[in-house]
Amino acid sequence: MFDFLHVPTILFLTVVAPIWIVMHYRSVNRAQRGLNDEDRRTIEEMLQTVDKLSERIEALESILDDSQPEWRQIKARSSGGH
Repeated sequence: MFDFLHVPTILFLTVVAPIWIVMHYRSVNRAQRGLNDEDRRTIEEMLQTVDKLSERIEALESILDDSQPEWRQIKARSSGGH
């Protein structure tokens, strides 16, 4: 019985196990690295866009506050109080 398992065990230890270990640590390394430079740049650009849009919304709200002071109450009534 042990002679039958001897050859597959040697093959596993010399071929499969080293490949398995290398692939495992490569995936662990990639997971720990996190975002690459391109991903960071994209996120930074998106955050800048969000900031610009927030400023535009604030500007539009201030214009509406000046020209239509009750626009918030009208909006709340039309949306059911939400």
